[in-house]
Amino acid sequence: MTGTPPLVPKGEALRRAFAWLAGQGPWTPGRIDEASRRFDLSPDDEEFLLAEMRRMRRGDESSSG
Repeated sequence: MTGTPPLVPKGEALRRAFAWLAGQGPWTPGRIDEASRRFDLSPDDEEFLLAEMRRMRRGDESSSG
């Protein structure tokens, strides 16, 4: 064997963080920070979640008015 495989497959931590956030109510930067620490996300994954939060907020604003 050429090494130990990762404990969590690539992308699985992000999927778990996304699912956890979905159950927490409205996304906030603080919740995303907590998810990043809880699921050991990379800075790129955390930035992706922040971008999704901003995208969702824009969608809420356009649908309410």
